Order: sequence, then structure tokens, then C-alpha cells
Amino acid sequence: MYSDIVDLRSFYSTTLGRLAERSITMALSSIWAVVPNERLVGLGYTLPWLERFGTDAERVFAFMPATQGAVVWPATGPTATALVFDEELPLVDASIDRMLLVHSLEHAENPRETLNEIWRVLSPAGRVVIVVPNRRGVWARFEHTPFGSGRPFSRGQLTELLREANFTPAAWSDALFFPPSRRRFMMRFHNVLERAGRRFWPIFSGVIVVEAQKRLYQGVPVVQRASRRVFVPVFSPHGATRLGRISPTGNAPSPGCR
Repeated sequence: MYSDIVDLRSFYSTTLGRLAERSITMALSSIWAVVPNERLVGLGYTLPWLERFGTDAERVFAFMPATQGAVVWPATGPTATALVFDEELPLVDASIDRMLLVHSLEHAENPRETLNEIWRVLSPAGRVVIVVPNRRGVWARFEHTPFGSGRPFSRGQLTELLREANFTPAAWSDALFFPPSRRRFMMRFHNVLERAGRRFWPIFSGVIVVEAQKRLYQGVPVVQRASRRVFVPVFSPHGATRLGRISPTGNAPSPGCR
């Protein structure tokens, strides 16, 4: 099941969503090294964090998977969003310094090919920062949040996947230690539960955050891959073709009719 862009925006506009955004921001801050004038791209729903961490960047783009949908961002100025296919990014080789993935990798049809494509567009010193649901966490078990859809990961699975795509994990962090309850009295204690979770049950975090560096010393086999999907705009008509059109009377025309 995919997370729709409308559902994602609605979730992050709620109190629970704002608390989740704050918790993920703290986890990202602990591993995010400031690189002046970097070229930053977010893949998935990354708008809240691009606005925070992209202030020192030379340019920032928000790529949104075609299965998710896209919105205009930022509200003022030139639009920096694009609807993309995560295995065929519209970027040249080695053109990006850092990529941030949120609500992206867990929905990818083939996560390894997605990471291979990210490897292609990253510069030699480029880094990828990934936020994914934790397989052991509570948040992955409830569908009223976006973290309950898609494919959750463990640290071991994520490490293996990154190494297969020629990335080296460099830093780890965790977030969402408080339960995903929408009851107000539970959300009041989110700070206490978040601090307690980091100390007493770190393996049961709601999401895993990892920063990985692009690895250059291992060769990547080149294979020709045909795209498995063709995206059609929603306003394109479907149904009858020119040769198989149904007549107004409801009967198909005879082969001799012109």
C-alpha cells in the first residue's frame, strides 16, 4: 500500500504528525553535517525537513514518486518539485551532493535498483540519508500513520541493502520512541517517553535513520534494464480505440463499414 501525498500532508498537519516531524528532525540533526552550497535532493515526502536543512544549500529539489503524487513547493518563488520514477531520476551522473529519503524506500518496487540510481546521481563524496520504518517498532504496526504502510526494515536488512548498492553506512540514529496514539493525554508525555525510549528501548524505535557514503572502489556491473512501467496521465482517455469503437446504436460496426 502506497502513501498518497494528500494523506501525508494531512497527517503532518495533525498534532501527532507534528510531534513525529519534531522527533525525526532531532534524529536527523544528530547525524546531519552542514555542507555549505551543497546540492540537496529530497525523494519521497521530505518537505518539512528540506525547509529546515536546505537553508545553506546552493539548490534544493523535492522529487516525489509518481505513485505518491506531487504538490507545489515552495509556496513562493520558482517551483522546486518534480514527479519522478525513483529508478530513473532526471539527473545527470554525479550531479548531487546529498539525497534525503523519507516515505520513499519502503514503497520502492525494487529498493536495490532505487539505491543504484541514487548512487549514479551522487557525486564521488556524496551521501544519502534514509528514514525508514523500523521492523521492530510499534509505528510499523498501525495504519493510521504513514509509517504503517510499505516495507519496514531492520538495521541488518538496511545495512545489507546499502552494501549491495555500494554504499557504506557511516552514522545511525533513531526516532519515534513514543507510541503512535492520538489521545491527547498520551501525546502530552511524548517528551518523557521519547527520552526514556532512547535510553531503555532503543531497538524498538519507530523509524531508523542512517547516513551512508557513496563507495567508489568496487565495480558496478552494467546491465541493460527495460522499464517495467509506463505512467499515463490521469486525464488521458481510456477504453475504445479507433478501430474498435462502438456505434451509437450499441452494435459494433461490420468489417466492411468505413
